[in-house]
Amino acid sequence: MCLAIPGQIKGIEAELDEVFRTGKVSFGGIMKEVNLSMVPEAVVGDYVLVHVGAAISIVDEEEARKVFEYIQKTGDIDEELNF
Repeated sequence: MCLAIPGQIKGIEAELDEVFRTGKVSFGGIMKEVNLSMVPEAVVGDYVLVHVGAAISIVDEEEARKVFEYIQKTGDIDEELNF
């Protein structure tokens, strides 16, 4: 099963224009490059939900932590971060 995983934006890596951006997102210390095109208002420090390598929405920190802790407990974190 593929879920949206919460992570924190640590840096904006590339901006080709106002829409297309990529950034480094931390998932409990695991860093991945993520497409930020669907969340143009997102900034460094924001928490985003990431689905198959693309951030699909901004979430608050508390909700992000709850969801991430649940995914870690299920043991599916490695599978979900394989994008």
